[in-house]
Amino acid sequence: MTPRPKKIAKSSYDAIIVGAGPAGIFAALELTRKNSWSVLLIEKGFGMEKRKCPARGVQPVGCEIGCRPCSITCGWGGAGAFSDGKLTLSPEVGGWLTEYVGRAGLKKLISYVDRLWVEYGAPERVHGTDHDKVEEIRQRAMQVGLRLVDAPIRHMGTDRCPQVLQAMRDDIDGKVDVATRTVVENILVEKGKAAGVELKDGQVIKAKVVIVAPGREGASWMVEQAHNLELNMVNNAVDIGLRVEVPAIVMEPLTSVLYESKLKYFSKSFEDEVRTFCMNPDGYVSREAYGDVVTVNGHSYSDRHSGYTNFALLVSTRFTEPFKEPIAYGMSIARLANLLGEDIIIQRLGDLQIGQRTTPERLARSTIKPTLVKCTPGDLSFVLPYRHLRDILDMLETMDELVSGVNSRETLLYGVEVKFYSARLELSKELETKVHNLYAVGDGAGVTRGLVQASASGVIAARSATNRL
Repeated sequence: MTPRPKKIAKSSYDAIIVGAGPAGIFAALELTRKNSWSVLLIEKGFGMEKRKCPARGVQPVGCEIGCRPCSITCGWGGAGAFSDGKLTLSPEVGGWLTEYVGRAGLKKLISYVDRLWVEYGAPERVHGTDHDKVEEIRQRAMQVGLRLVDAPIRHMGTDRCPQVLQAMRDDIDGKVDVATRTVVENILVEKGKAAGVELKDGQVIKAKVVIVAPGREGASWMVEQAHNLELNMVNNAVDIGLRVEVPAIVMEPLTSVLYESKLKYFSKSFEDEVRTFCMNPDGYVSREAYGDVVTVNGHSYSDRHSGYTNFALLVSTRFTEPFKEPIAYGMSIARLANLLGEDIIIQRLGDLQIGQRTTPERLARSTIKPTLVKCTPGDLSFVLPYRHLRDILDMLETMDELVSGVNSRETLLYGVEVKFYSARLELSKELETKVHNLYAVGDGAGVTRGLVQASASGVIAARSATNRL
């Protein structure tokens, strides 16, 4: 039996941070670099050294551990710890912080947090800086109706990312109290001000400032807390789609220049926005769990190559009144895929196009061998709404005009992929809620969707909290 987490010895702090993903970690770093505040960082998952997941093996396999919470999405470093480790150095990608600090302000923040990532071990090399080659790809993309978004990328790799995050943990050791495997039940408010947190075991920890950074896995918890505290929320677009896997040579014209190409498209059928996300050259398809829901993802290593490239195609839909549950909507589609496939469903594009289910026999004949071992051959048309499916097929047809081979019948599709940052709190420019000294940052608060902007959001809140303290 796993030992229970230790009781937190102190009963009060200057600041409490909930969540040890990039947003929470960078908030802690910022609070301690120039100040001597007492800070508690609470994380419901394990520390890095105890996070065990098949994604860390020689080749990703199906989950054999069944962690609750899932060790690939929870723990020190958050979901970013086992991600591809891409630092996207553009204010155009990775969140909505320009709405709070402006484009110029965000560029400064990105430069600042990027230097910190490098300081803790991220590589020096940045992809996508050859202007002439990037411009050539942009022009070709425009000719077929695709928009290429400028996004220089510093790639750490799934193998190196945990080491960088552990270096951050080592640096704040002794400056910040870190409580892993500790669950926050409620945020406490007194007289309109943040007052601390109540843990699941009933312990109450007081604080002058609370910074909430629950990550994508904690997005539903964030919505519950908002309802309890009567905080207003707005809906971001819901991102739902599939993960595509093709031979690495197919995407090589893009990945050799950009590493990850950020392409946007408005489908010819419905004019919905479809975009590429998390492209992993020579990478592996993986799975991740959000409570009782399993979704697909992908990553790649800095020194290990699969021969295949995977990327997500996500359809962005913004719902209006009276619908107010975008996260629940995404969860319901993921649960349907889990019900039909008993896990992740895989289908050959050619089978989907002619309306037939992929069987184990058809999959075995494919020239592409799945890099995700545990998945169920099936029919994704029974999972995704027709509108989403049609949008994705439109995108694949258009992408094929840019990089021939993407729309091959042998192309593999995995489903579903859902990004849980759909509900956003109403926040000030300093990312403060209407509750004084209560901040909400990162993907779980709906203001970011990537490592760099999540890190920057933690810095914004920490700097504001420093002035308050």
